[in-house]
Amino acid sequence: MIRKAVIPAAGMGTRLLPLTKSQPKEMLPVGRKPVIQYILEEVRLAGIEHILVITTQSKKLMEDFLEVSASFPGEIYFMRQTVKPELPYGLAYAVSLAKGFTDNEPFVVCLGDCIIKSADPDFLLKRMIRTHEEHRASATIAFEEVPLEKASRYGVAKPYTMGLDEFQLGDIVEKPRQEDAPSNLAVAARYVSEPEIFSYIEKTQPGAGGELQITDSIRLLTGDDHPVWGVRLSKDEVRYDIGGFAGYFKAFFDFSVADEEFGAEFSRYVNKSVSSRIWLWEKGKEP
Repeated sequence: MIRKAVIPAAGMGTRLLPLTKSQPKEMLPVGRKPVIQYILEEVRLAGIEHILVITTQSKKLMEDFLEVSASFPGEIYFMRQTVKPELPYGLAYAVSLAKGFTDNEPFVVCLGDCIIKSADPDFLLKRMIRTHEEHRASATIAFEEVPLEKASRYGVAKPYTMGLDEFQLGDIVEKPRQEDAPSNLAVAARYVSEPEIFSYIEKTQPGAGGELQITDSIRLLTGDDHPVWGVRLSKDEVRYDIGGFAGYFKAFFDFSVADEEFGAEFSRYVNKSVSSRIWLWEKGKEP
């Protein structure tokens, strides 16, 4: 049984400036709740009660919220990522900080700036944990299908065996060129891992962006014949990347129109507003 989760949330949110000058991107509201609360609830629904949040000194607001405001029947710990310009930061580095917390147990990693929306009780993280345990995997990764021309933005899977919902990985490549992408299956911000990942992080060299990429660590894992599995997002699941304005706007819109109390009213407002703007565009005027 997996009891622990790690939430890397130390990113500076530079793609969301100037908004993130006043608050961490993980605290931006999406509908009625901040981003981090959706992730916390997702982890809790998977039966996990021990959480480590990797944060920084500039995110005290998020720590205060999680300690006081968020209703969570478990234990939440914080570790601040030390700022040292000479260090090659990246997701692998952030995960490495959790070695003491995981204490030689398997664990989940959920990125702090990505929401997975699912109406299915058998949601993504729960399926990932089940796949991980059934196949005795060393690591299990969430994947979503993306247009091939966007594959260069992500870690991309090279499946070894292909199933409808899950598959074994032969390899994984970080930010490949479009012509070199082994598939259109992109990493989707959720991982399950055994503790041996830490020894492979220690072997990982700086990769894309000069950072330590967790996909490079997992690639070393597969290279040593450790079984690594992938689980696809279902057709009813959506990943929202809150790291940039486009993803944030989409998330806020979708969660707002789905609001039980104000969703219908907001939808009517949107329809009326969009209709008026289309009319102006057709008349050759600026909306």
